[in-house]
Amino acid sequence: MNYRHAFHAGNFADCMKHALLVWLLRALARKPAAFRVLDTHAGIGRYDLASNQAERTGEWRAGIGRLLHITEGPLADYLDLVRADGGYPGSPALTAALLRPQDRLALVELHEEDHATLRALFRRDSRVAVHRRDAFEAVRALTPFPEKRGLVLMDPPFEQPGEYERLTAAITEVSRRARGLVQAAWYPIKGRAPVRAFHTALAESGVRDVVAAELHLREPLDAARLNGCGLIVVNPPYGFEAAASAILEALRMELSAEEGAGWALTRIADE
Repeated sequence: MNYRHAFHAGNFADCMKHALLVWLLRALARKPAAFRVLDTHAGIGRYDLASNQAERTGEWRAGIGRLLHITEGPLADYLDLVRADGGYPGSPALTAALLRPQDRLALVELHEEDHATLRALFRRDSRVAVHRRDAFEAVRALTPFPEKRGLVLMDPPFEQPGEYERLTAAITEVSRRARGLVQAAWYPIKGRAPVRAFHTALAESGVRDVVAAELHLREPLDAARLNGCGLIVVNPPYGFEAAASAILEALRMELSAEEGAGWALTRIADE
């Protein structure tokens, strides 16, 4: 396993995923009952955008670097959390910031060094458990949740063949084991064909109530480039589609002026 998210932290795909994640977590917290979050590809939790890794790619400059001036509108909640963090928060730090005393967070990271960093970050937070195990094995082992409510976040690196198939299988497994959980699964958009096949596989899987939210920086004509990204959301809370539309449009306006830039919300499966 060679993927290290530190090289890509704060890029446009992170911003899209995290802005939608914050909205989903706020929606779960509308009810007083406890919820749990399982983050299957957690990374190190918090990043230094001045580090050698982040500076080597500079991807954050075309992502979070273009957003930090925003204080109002659909991105404000997410960006307030980023500014308050003191570093650049990954999904573990963002989620932990929104947990209430009764809520719980399970973080999974397979990379040995990154797992150690993640464990150290949350060593004093009794609400957070950190696991070193395979992400898709963790989906089977750690669901259903004792709380019966919550969210499973899956964010594979898509560096190995078969990631779409593994992601489809994991989404289907969670839906079978814990039908009511919200699921959020990130995917890259390079060429059109793999994404179409992924959506078709989900539509044929039997999983119900599935929406795909996508942000496109440009037309996906060059399959060697990351032209956009998507987030599959299963069991989206009430109001998600309207809120996601506003978030995606705000991101498009700030992050890309290229021809073909845009966003889409597609219902893959009805309730």
